[in-house]
Amino acid sequence: MTTKKSTAISALYILIAAFIIAFFFPREGKFRYQFNEGKPWRYDLLTAPGDFPIYKEAAEIEAAKDSIRKKFEPYFRFNAEEENIKLENWRNRMPALQEAGVPYAILRYVDKSLYDVYKKGIISGSDFELMNRDSRTRITVLTNSVAEVKALTDFHSVKSAYEEIINSAPENINRDILKGCNINEYMTENIFYDPETSGKILEDLIQNIPLSSSMVQAGERIVDRGEVIDRHIYSVLRSLKTVHETKSGGTQRQNIILTGQFILIFGIMACFGLYMATFNPRIYFKRKNLFFILSCISVTCLLSEMCIKYSLFNLYLIPFAIIPIVIRTFFDSHTALFTHLITVLICSLTALFPFEFLLLQILTCIVVIFSLKELSQRSQLIRCSLFVFLSYTVFYLSLVVYQEGDFSKINWEMILYFCINFILLMFSYVLIYVLEKIFGYLSPITLVELSDMNSPLLKKLSETAPGTFQHTLQVSVLASKAGERVGADTQLLRTGTLYHDIGKMNNPAFFTENQKGFNPHEKLPFEQSAQIIISHVTDGIKAAEKAHLPKAIIDFIRTHHGRGKTKFFYNSFRNAYPDRPVNEEAFTYPGPDPFSKETAILMMADSVEAASRSLKDYTDESIGMLIDRIIDGQIEDGRMKNAPLTFKDIETVKNVFFERLKTMYHTRVSYPDLNVVTADPHHNAE
Repeated sequence: MTTKKSTAISALYILIAAFIIAFFFPREGKFRYQFNEGKPWRYDLLTAPGDFPIYKEAAEIEAAKDSIRKKFEPYFRFNAEEENIKLENWRNRMPALQEAGVPYAILRYVDKSLYDVYKKGIISGSDFELMNRDSRTRITVLTNSVAEVKALTDFHSVKSAYEEIINSAPENINRDILKGCNINEYMTENIFYDPETSGKILEDLIQNIPLSSSMVQAGERIVDRGEVIDRHIYSVLRSLKTVHETKSGGTQRQNIILTGQFILIFGIMACFGLYMATFNPRIYFKRKNLFFILSCISVTCLLSEMCIKYSLFNLYLIPFAIIPIVIRTFFDSHTALFTHLITVLICSLTALFPFEFLLLQILTCIVVIFSLKELSQRSQLIRCSLFVFLSYTVFYLSLVVYQEGDFSKINWEMILYFCINFILLMFSYVLIYVLEKIFGYLSPITLVELSDMNSPLLKKLSETAPGTFQHTLQVSVLASKAGERVGADTQLLRTGTLYHDIGKMNNPAFFTENQKGFNPHEKLPFEQSAQIIISHVTDGIKAAEKAHLPKAIIDFIRTHHGRGKTKFFYNSFRNAYPDRPVNEEAFTYPGPDPFSKETAILMMADSVEAASRSLKDYTDESIGMLIDRIIDGQIEDGRMKNAPLTFKDIETVKNVFFERLKTMYHTRVSYPDLNVVTADPHHNAE
């Protein structure tokens, strides 16, 4: 029975999940129309709600930027400081060279040539390489705040300037003497590349590129129903969408949008909560289960929001079908279907074509639920992933053909997206294993694997305590059939039953089903015998924990006797020592009592099957009386007070036990012996 506190906590979980989803939702206003170039307009006449520009496409703007970059003339600055120092050094050296015998004509020629090359301009070799690499033919030179555009070929490098002085010398000048003047020592760059100024001016030019090509006037007709969207109309619609989604409204408008989104998403999540609280309260009011399901919804919604908001990848790459796969693995099909519907409904608010998105996701979810109706093998998950891929492909192709009536309109990239989706879905095998460990869940697949008779514990049980093993199998048959009739988890019940008596492996000879004529309890005090019998519960828990069995299976070991007593030794002690006080705990199992349908059914089946072996006659009356006595006694002792079983369920369980025990212990027909008659050799065979 749920309390106000658990209801409030569940509602708080839903409120938090709704807020997280809404907080990361795209804030821009949602454009009401979906459109594609070359397709008909599906809505009524659309006119401009106000003046707005027709924005250029990104490719056009990028082309304009590239054109500016190619035509841009980088900026260089003229700096004569080093030039003046070099010239002064040369002129200071001229007298020494003249005294050394260098003709004055040569000195005057060098002086004039240095002046000429400096006037023309010298650029460093690295700057020349940079301009050539960028295919620059012209540059802008800044001299005293005056900009002048010149061809790059008009300038010298240090090397070309030196070569020009040497090669341009008159014939009457001795070149060897000229080279001996070491002219290169008096040459340096005087024009330098200015990257800061170049970058700033280039950025200004790019920023001044017009983003729009023309304007649309308020009330101007844009497009009407059925009209094919051509290039121009598409540009107008795209611009209208951009204006609508980026229309500034400040913080106030953002808060209004957030409020609307939160109310809408919370409303959807509240519907989910009402459904779960009404039709599946066992899951809804258990915090771990609700947190798990809300996490599945929230993570998927956040991933789709980020995908749309930042244009990370195509929305159909997200494996939405993994939600019903995971939920169905741990819970039921109805919960899986409704959880998926809520998730894709929220995600459709951000999808480009919400109708098509919802149609594909809902149909695919139905395929998942159908293909995992009976989940018992991990290979079914791979098969389910393949069915999802085929469903996506078939439904998408059918939808395009229906809407367009033209096979050429099929976007074959979508099939690639579905293939990637299929690959991601196959990792559900690993994801389910991880979630089992994190949340402590137990999937039907794991239960089937644990119920394999070749598993280490069961194999050891069959070899160490064969009588107990046979008893376990009989109890499993009884419990599984009864569980099926009252709506219990039969696979969990079957698996838990197989492990409930593994503690008897430590002392198998002390249990009746394993004894062969000798009973070791005959020489022991009643209390000691009781403790040995009780220890099979604690020993079983230790063995299960050592084998890393899931908690749900260990619960069957803990509860299959509940807080009951070892009736045989307890009653024997009371009868033998009527005046002696009894230590009740010495004869009482540690418990706890069963708290689920499955563990309660195991307790009943275990006791009934064990007691049935002591019957002398297996008649309908004796079997029925035995079942009533055992189960009614457990109810009177309070063993079933925590189990969610109705009186009708218990009567159903009794009836199933009765039918199964009749079948197990049915009276066989005695076959008559053949009377041997002495043959008469004179008898006529005819």
